Amino acid sequence: MNIDDIKDVFQPYEKLIEIKILGETRLVPENNTLLRCFQYLSVESISFGDFCWNGDCLNCQVWVKNGDKEKAVITCRANVQPGMEIVRMSDDIELI
Repeated sequence: MNIDDIKDVFQPYEKLIEIKILGETRLVPENNTLLRCFQYLSVESISFGDFCWNGDCLNCQVWVKNGDKEKAVITCRANVQPGMEIVRMSDDIELI
């Protein structure tokens, strides 16, 4: 499976934006949830991962830098923002 196999699951986007994931800068599609962005980065592991995609399981939880603190968010419900910095992730998220 590659990104072209699932391109219709993404919300329309015109550009990729930069976010940081565990200190690494990555480019992801604007106007999408974080979980969809993770799927963009790692099609196989996210597509076949143990995620409910509706916020019930919490398997997609990450912690985003919020000033000098961290804020927990559920990636299937949170939209990506330019410059977002993810500092911790659930063990269920595997980005290859």
